[in-house]
Amino acid sequence: MLKIILESPRYLAPFNERARDLRIQNKPLWLHQRDLLAPHTDREMELPANARLPQTSEPCLVYRDNLFFDAPYLEAFLAAARKHGGPVRAAFSLDDPAFREHCLPLSSSYTQAGNLYLADLWYYPQGPQPNAEPLVIDLQAREIGYYHVPTYMATDSGDLVYQVPLRSLIAIDTWVHIFIADTVFGLFGRGARFENRLNTDPFFKLGILGTAMYEGKQVLECSRLVEIGRNCSIDPRAVIHGPTSIGDNVTIGPGVVIENCIIGNNVNISQDCQLMLSVVGDGTFLPFRAALFMSSLMDNAMVAQNACLQMCVVGRNSFIGAGNTFTDFNLISAPIRARDAEGRLKNANRPVLGGCVGHNCRIGAGLVIYPARMIESDVVLFSSPERRVIDHDIRYEESDHHKLKEKDRHPRLYPRPGEQVTETW
Repeated sequence: MLKIILESPRYLAPFNERARDLRIQNKPLWLHQRDLLAPHTDREMELPANARLPQTSEPCLVYRDNLFFDAPYLEAFLAAARKHGGPVRAAFSLDDPAFREHCLPLSSSYTQAGNLYLADLWYYPQGPQPNAEPLVIDLQAREIGYYHVPTYMATDSGDLVYQVPLRSLIAIDTWVHIFIADTVFGLFGRGARFENRLNTDPFFKLGILGTAMYEGKQVLECSRLVEIGRNCSIDPRAVIHGPTSIGDNVTIGPGVVIENCIIGNNVNISQDCQLMLSVVGDGTFLPFRAALFMSSLMDNAMVAQNACLQMCVVGRNSFIGAGNTFTDFNLISAPIRARDAEGRLKNANRPVLGGCVGHNCRIGAGLVIYPARMIESDVVLFSSPERRVIDHDIRYEESDHHKLKEKDRHPRLYPRPGEQVTETW
């Protein structure tokens, strides 16, 4: 089958980079797509955004390169498309709570067609043809609680929930969609699929229990739930609960607690760090007592001691200094607003949400970042009497390194589209 990849030319703030080159679940999105489609396709073709589809009679799968999808969705879509027999296009209904709550807000990639929303994913059994019919694939969402709000912090108290799908497809139009793809559709989804299989497959359940008994560990700590790569050094006083995957050449110190995370290759996690429902990219360094809760770090990031990131996304080669706190909740009850695909502030449809740091940033110690604020790529921030609280989005022009004589020592690597950067280093 021929795979045709359509370019999405939009650059995502604050990274100043296209979605295909950003990491989702510790893989560049283009690589994640290629790996999932490898069993189903044998040729590929990349086309610019407005190019015409080629004339061919062979089966084709066409998709936009800013789409994140997982194996359960892809298999369900292809099976239903082949059963249909004609050209089809992926579609969603507002009755699907996972799409309504997580995919649609802040997005611009879906085309409304009556009561349906069409995604940029097509299947053509005999080559590209007009008038592809909508094909709705149920994401099989289930409600999972993740946060409890006391009455004094919000008008609506009780458990906050995510609509967690067993199948996932989402267009990456903003950094919030990276958070959703990594955490809600990724880590929560993996846990939901594990629980579903545990409840429906007695042989799988017996295998898990047998492995735990043989290894003398609790069920959540056994090797069926905690996958460890090669050449890892893990202190016996670390606590690791699955489902968790750990890459190669990883060092984990004493007192570390890890619950349902993805840990990349060549990662160093020092003593007493706390990681829950987070994605830690290749080459990341976490000194002692750093804390991540439902956060994503792309490759070669560093979060220094006593820093706390909640529901955040951090780009590659960025440094978060000691004692920084990324808040995720408005103390006075008010909707959290984030920028949509067009850069406009809109309701993020999230009662709790952290912030986002772009690539190649240096964030000094002791700052407090308000919910849903963005710090653009290549920014340097110093804590000072004038600025200890980040209450608005920080653009490159506001970077503190512009005030220094040595400003050329921090090169700009990720300019906005259309901007020219003169190399001075």
